[in-house]
Order: sequence, then C-alpha cells, then structure tokens
Amino acid sequence: MPVTGKKIAVLGAGAIGSSIAADLTQAGLDVTVIDQWPAHVEAMQAAGLRVTMTDNDVQTAVRALHLCDLASTALEFDIVFLAVKSNDHRWMAEYIKPRLKPDGIVVGTQNGMNDDSIAEIIGRGRTLGCVVELQAELFTPGLIKRNTTRQGTWFSVGELDGAYTPRVREIETIMRNVGKVEVTNNIYGAKWTKLIANTMTMGPFGLLGLRNFEAAALPGMLDISLRLGKESLAVGAALGYRMEPLFGLRADEFAGSSDENLVTTMETLMSHVGGGRTAPIHDHIKGRASEIEFISGVVSRKGRELGIATPLNDAVVEIDRQINRGEIKMERANFELLKKPSQAA
Repeated sequence: MPVTGKKIAVLGAGAIGSSIAADLTQAGLDVTVIDQWPAHVEAMQAAGLRVTMTDNDVQTAVRALHLCDLASTALEFDIVFLAVKSNDHRWMAEYIKPRLKPDGIVVGTQNGMNDDSIAEIIGRGRTLGCVVELQAELFTPGLIKRNTTRQGTWFSVGELDGAYTPRVREIETIMRNVGKVEVTNNIYGAKWTKLIANTMTMGPFGLLGLRNFEAAALPGMLDISLRLGKESLAVGAALGYRMEPLFGLRADEFAGSSDENLVTTMETLMSHVGGGRTAPIHDHIKGRASEIEFISGVVSRKGRELGIATPLNDAVVEIDRQINRGEIKMERANFELLKKPSQAA
C-alpha cells in the first residue's frame, strides 16, 4: 500500500535489504537502494533486482546508488531501513544521519541488539526496532535467492518505549508488502527472543558450512542448541528482557516451560529457513568476518558482566573468531570443537 510522499531508503542491499527493496518498489513506494558493493550496484542500475523464490521469480527495476553517489544528490529520506550487517551498523548510521529528515526515522532491520546503539547516533525518538525472519542469499550481483516466500516472511516492529504510535503503524503497513507483520510493545524482549533463536541455530550452524537441516540433524546438536538457548535465556532474564512469541506463533502456542518455548521457537524458525545456509556461512565463504560477535558474542559479554556462565556461547564465539582469522576452516569437523565444553560440563 503506497504511502504518499514518503521517501524511503534501504541502506544495505545484501540479501535481506535487496528482498525488502524489491518488494517495496513493486508496491509503488518511492525507494532508493544504497549499497557499498560496486558490482551489485552496477547490476541493479543496469537490470534491476532479480529475486527468485520457490513460488515466484521476479525482476524489478530499482533506483540504486553506491555510497559515494549519494553525496552528489539532494536526497533526504523520511524512512530508512538499515539492513547492513551488525558489524557496520554504527558507521552506516552516521553516514545516513545527515540525509534523514528532521522527523525521519531509522528502522533497524538487522539481527542483534543494535537499537540503543543506533539511537545514540540518530536519536532515540527517531529509531524503531524490528525483528526480521527472512532468509535469502546473495552471491551473484543483482540476483537474490530468497528461501522464504512472502507468506513465510515475518516481521515484528515496535517503538523503543513500547508505545503504539501512528508511525509504527505506518511501518507495519509498509512492511506488509514484504511479509507478515506484527506490532509489539516489547521490542527489546522480541529482539532478545530472536537472538536466543539465533544463538541456537545461526551460532553453531555457522561454524560448520552445512545447510540448516543438515546441521540440525547431527547427533547431539539438539542438546547443544538447547543448552545454548538456556544460556542466552538466563542472560536475557537477568537483563530484564521478557520472551515473547515470534514468527507468527500465538500466545497459547508459546505456553509451557522455558525449555518448551526454546524448542518451539527453534522448530518454528527452522521450518522457515531449514533449506538454506545461515548468514555467517555466507560471510565466511565471502572471506569476511561474520556478525556472531553481535549475537552469541552479546550473550558472552553480558554473561561475564552479570557473572553468568555461558561456556557454549563462549565456544561458538571463539571458534568463529578462529575461522575469521583463517586459523581453521569452516567445516563439519568444528562440531567436535563445539562439543568439548558440553562434555566438560
């Protein structure tokens, strides 16, 4: 549903940002896509974005700019969807701040707990939180393999103070062009619940190079995932975060013990992304650092500050660092390294 007169930027045209940008552009919204990969920008400028899904294959003409191109325009934006990796969120927030209208907002469509960090730069009154469930891959410029259909895509959006405002409802309306959307008054709890799910899946799976369903099927992986989730849940509880149903689950489907909630959250996530490979695998294949420091790493750091032991999340972070430094390869054999702290407990 078009929002008259609103100028929208999607800052970061990776697999997620490109999927969002293509759908919003198709919906007739005024969208500018801004990215730092020259070959991808040039491909978008020449032929648009091609997004392949299991149930569709769509080519969309988009307005695309390289980061350096924005300086030679007079563009200002009402809404910015920040879709870069967590590693890049601070400098990208600084980059776009001068191009944000006085009443403009930034919506952090990322994994991790970056909203307060974004708010430090943009302003708390101009920052909205968003939980994303959309799995996609980008290896060829201009071509996105979207592994979740629009029907399977899900977002939760919310004001940082929990208020139900016209602008959060507007973001809800806009994002319905991409997938299902809910508005929450508990965005920090929702973001931490997604972080828990990511520490159970993205964290360990990203060390192995396997597709999600292959990693999940390894003997002993479910136990390790549950223990990772329990560590993350304990840290979140100490921080005051309240878990809430994600991915379209109803409250009654989220009833039961914390262990049951962890299993339900993980199984629902896997039903959406089981056939794909998790984002850190894409990063390691491309030779760049993953964003595990902003996921499992947050649990480890906050756990140390709070005096809560997080041995399995610590192990995930350390193995990921070794892969980033080129000391070990991303491979199935890393599962044995991950088992060591579990066996020592």
